[in-house]
Amino acid sequence: MVFVRDRVLDEIRKVVLENIPPEAEMRRIEFEGPYLVIYVRNPGFLRSEASAVKNIAKILKKRVIVKVDPQSRMKPQDARRRILELIPQDAGVEEKDIEFDEILGEAVIKAVKPGLVIGSEGENLKKILVETGWRPRVVRKPPMRSALLEGIVSYMIDESEYRLKMLRRASEKIHVEPMFRNESIKITALGGFMEVGRSAILVETSNSKILLDFGLNPGVSTPPNMYPRIDMIGVSPEEIDAVVVTHAHVDHCGLVPYLFKYGYEGPVYATEATRDLMALLQLDILDVARREGSPMPFTQKEVQKMVLHTIPLKYGETTDVAPDVKITLYNAGHILGSAMVHMYIGNMGGGGYNLLYTGDIKFQRTRLLERADTEIPRVDAIIMESTYGATDLPPRNEAEEKLVEIIKRTIERRGKVLIPTLSVGRAQEIMLIIRTAMMEKKLEEIPVYIEGMIDEVTAIHTAYPELLSRETFALFKSGENPFSYSTFKRVEDRRARVDIVESEESSVIMATSGMLTGGPAVEYFKMMAGDPRNTLIFVNYQVKGTLGRRIRDGEREIQVPEENGRIATIKVNMEVQSVEGFSGHSDRRQLVRFLESLPNAPKRVILNHGEPTAIQTLASEIRRSRDGRIRYVEIITPAVLDTITLRA
Repeated sequence: MVFVRDRVLDEIRKVVLENIPPEAEMRRIEFEGPYLVIYVRNPGFLRSEASAVKNIAKILKKRVIVKVDPQSRMKPQDARRRILELIPQDAGVEEKDIEFDEILGEAVIKAVKPGLVIGSEGENLKKILVETGWRPRVVRKPPMRSALLEGIVSYMIDESEYRLKMLRRASEKIHVEPMFRNESIKITALGGFMEVGRSAILVETSNSKILLDFGLNPGVSTPPNMYPRIDMIGVSPEEIDAVVVTHAHVDHCGLVPYLFKYGYEGPVYATEATRDLMALLQLDILDVARREGSPMPFTQKEVQKMVLHTIPLKYGETTDVAPDVKITLYNAGHILGSAMVHMYIGNMGGGGYNLLYTGDIKFQRTRLLERADTEIPRVDAIIMESTYGATDLPPRNEAEEKLVEIIKRTIERRGKVLIPTLSVGRAQEIMLIIRTAMMEKKLEEIPVYIEGMIDEVTAIHTAYPELLSRETFALFKSGENPFSYSTFKRVEDRRARVDIVESEESSVIMATSGMLTGGPAVEYFKMMAGDPRNTLIFVNYQVKGTLGRRIRDGEREIQVPEENGRIATIKVNMEVQSVEGFSGHSDRRQLVRFLESLPNAPKRVILNHGEPTAIQTLASEIRRSRDGRIRYVEIITPAVLDTITLRA
């Protein structure tokens, strides 16, 4: 393997030397994760010879970046002054907002308006690199403070020496020639097939093992059905080459730190927003387990390690993750930062094989997000979610009108509304809907109390407004934060709950968890359930086995544990409503339209992430498609622990 790697390096070095101009004074070439890094003494060559780097990337089909040799970088205090001179004052950058990572050679610049720091076509970034020798990394300074985001930025700088070692170690498994020809691809369903929850898929080629998602089942409290069944396939975490996370919901990312606990040392690929959100969710899992006295599947140490091992990717960037596998992430429209994973697996039948994993997708624009992308060049097989494969959801505008009408009716009888909600995505969309209804005088301006992780998650949304819908992004660009409407009240002290519930004033209470599996929503439910003036509104999917699903399905006497260990019986006298149209999942029609909208129809469709009825109904619907390209595809409906073999 060392010999093969040396040969690859020799070939790369030859291409670089043939294309990099002598005035660059190249010092060395390094691999850092998926990147080829060219260290130079004189970055000034980029003023006139920037195309040289593009040519190298095009020839090698690799992501290439330029860094400056440490001896040639400007001193940090001088570089800070020069950076402030180079960027517009309107960018909102102060001296304290510029930090230097001396190990990775980066200047981390926190800006209110990152676009002004970047400049037209990245011109300011080039100037900073050329004039200071520091490679700029721009992060948005959000209008809502996020302790987690601040902590991640500082932690990454503090641990940059470890991170550099990790990147170089990861590169040893990426930038080598494949040892074997790929005759087939194996896909093993570890979780999330014929069920919703614990999504995990192992994709194996002759040269690599890649894990797509690794979540837990929120509707089950004990193994083995709570966890993906990696224990049953004879593959240990240290054998896995890469982990790709589609989005930050616990059923897709909740157990990624568990892999590090048991020996995984490789990279995790996700969007930057997903990295931040999943770290927050995983820390919350630990917090809930600690409060409830439940066993913890991992510790904070493993969450921190996962953050250091995460390599953030942008939509549309193609990246090597193994000797024979490249991935590209595409917007999934499900939650902030959610992604579909396109895998190009090389050396299959003389060419390559294109596998698309949708994760969870929404093929419809919402107030919060744009719809899932379909501009995907080629798809031979697709693993597609089926959550609402048997359901036609009402139009979005009807769902919004229904929500507003239920709240209005509850206010008229002087009741209170409890909306248990997922902290990521659904909460922010409901906030936008309520804000609009109040601004348009469709709702009285009553307090909207927000508790749980919603506040911190919303702050993370404000750090990535460019990933939100065009309308919402436009509000941020105009200087308005729609998540800071005057009626929104953050509940920071749990002792305030009793006063909120017992107040004579009507209010809306938004709290986690969205399926009533724990968190403040359950505590509010206990206090509010007996009053017929109140209303409980479900706005997201309720997984089978959760308290939310039981109430939604009609149970009106609920037994819940108290803090003293006793079991209390709660009579549900409050009105119970479920507004389905807000789902971040596509319904039956949208899923079929998504398939029909792909430029190239897949040969195989593998259905997952749905209960059996939903999967079978969707399979029948696909076979009835008016699009002949779709109607005759091979449809596969595996169960957990089934293995599918794909050949070119």
